[in-house]
Amino acid sequence: MAIGMTPYLRFAGDAREAMEFYNSALGGELSMMTFQEGMNDGNPATADLIMHSSLFIERGIHLMASDTPPEMNVTGNGVIALSSDATEEADDAVLSKWWEALSAGSTIEMPLEKAPWGDSFGQLRDKFGVVWMFNISAVRD
Repeated sequence: MAIGMTPYLRFAGDAREAMEFYNSALGGELSMMTFQEGMNDGNPATADLIMHSSLFIERGIHLMASDTPPEMNVTGNGVIALSSDATEEADDAVLSKWWEALSAGSTIEMPLEKAPWGDSFGQLRDKFGVVWMFNISAVRD
């Protein structure tokens, strides 16, 4: 049995737009369910908001998100860190591609460049306020 950890992001009404952006940037298979579909409580304020969404990305990465109903307080999404382990150059290429795709409309807080520890490191805050840290390992012999 394997244990996994999955980031779960909370948004204030733009989960659909965010997850569609992540799907276009990272690929994978996206599914979404609105509050109307999931709870059918008849509340027009939340009917079209996303109750749950799930994005399965290559390499076993899973990202989930939802809209937080107005009566609940959204306090932020923390940081998502992605890294490679220097054994697969293909992983480095995928992370570089994802960095470029997620950079669209983002604020680059630290450019993706060689870090003092030898790897390439960068950090961005996307247009939805989510911080993404990338550590692309220097391929070692």
